[in-house]
Amino acid sequence: MNDLESFSALLTDEGRALLDSLREYDPANELATATRLRREHPAELVSAALGQARLRQRAVAKFGAEDAFRMFFTPNGVEQATRTSVAAHRARRFASLGVRGVADLCCGIGGDAIALARAGVSVLAVDRDPLTCAVARANAEVLGLADLISVRCADVTEVDTSAYDAVFVDPARRGGSPRGVARSASLRGGGRATGGRIFDPEAYSPPLSWAIEAARTAPHAALKIAPGVPHEAIPGDAEAEWISDGGDVKEAVLWFGTAPGSVRATLLPDGAALWTAEPLPDPQPGPVGRYLYEPDGAVIRAHLVAEVAEKVGGRLIDETIAYLTSDELHATPFATAYEITDVLPFNLKKLKALLREREVGVLTVKKRGSAVEPEELRRRVKLHGPHAATVVLTRVAGAPTMLIGGPAPAPAP
Repeated sequence: MNDLESFSALLTDEGRALLDSLREYDPANELATATRLRREHPAELVSAALGQARLRQRAVAKFGAEDAFRMFFTPNGVEQATRTSVAAHRARRFASLGVRGVADLCCGIGGDAIALARAGVSVLAVDRDPLTCAVARANAEVLGLADLISVRCADVTEVDTSAYDAVFVDPARRGGSPRGVARSASLRGGGRATGGRIFDPEAYSPPLSWAIEAARTAPHAALKIAPGVPHEAIPGDAEAEWISDGGDVKEAVLWFGTAPGSVRATLLPDGAALWTAEPLPDPQPGPVGRYLYEPDGAVIRAHLVAEVAEKVGGRLIDETIAYLTSDELHATPFATAYEITDVLPFNLKKLKALLREREVGVLTVKKRGSAVEPEELRRRVKLHGPHAATVVLTRVAGAPTMLIGGPAPAPAP
């Protein structure tokens, strides 16, 4: 039985019931579980169901339990699918532009198509792999979105998108995991997706240059790319948006038909956005003040640190380090503020003595521009006591420095 046949078996009443029974199963007991289930079900169906159960458990982090335990996945699909919060943000942007229909090229298991459909947008979801298309189609059906999502198995480079007023392209950015071209998706859920991350945009599948040309054929378009994309690779007629979720940078998106040449940092789940068409020059470095500001990763990737510095009246602590400092505390969603009590040259022995003197038992270690590993530092200082502290390992005016303090209090209204 091939992977597509195994997946089809999961869609039968027997397959769905078997999957439902595995929602709470423990992978550590898989052998015993498999042995028990094979007494009542075909061995290949049991194997496919166990693999799918593992994938569903992995998918909870991206899709939430309510959706993940109803949906179907492939290993590559879980790995490359957009987190629901990010996909929903993008779908809202499309809807706000008046988009009614999107051609989702390289749709994978359908994560973005689902978010678009839930925003009331009709979707043509395209992927070349038959198994991936079957999974995307099943997900649309099980979530009650089949009326808005049409899945087509085809080479994305050969699809006519002229009937749609927007295009979305999510090319593969991992070696061995092409999207829109032939691949074997597999139903086994025990391993990670094969291949490492791809950093050259022209090595995406399909290449970024093709995706850009496809985007230019529609009134509106969005291209999902790796957040580390060089700014010089961004075309002048695109808006570049970096998105973080809960403080972690998730992706970058090139938007066409919005604000050409602009850059944006969007912070989820709150949706705060920092946007500019003309980035400010880098702020000048200066001495460490009472407060240290750590800009969100999306702000740093978007090269908008200077805009945050302007908002907090801040300066850089070092011309090569994306930490800001100020003598005043300002509220901003775009950076985390710390109150600094000590600015000392890096010295492990002095740090250990200071933490012991202050009875610090909980230490948060942050670093930027330092080779010291946080876990190794915690192990060597031997924490003990009822108090907490934050140490920032960095450089100030080129010198290795440790900044000691803690989270800043909320600014007075």
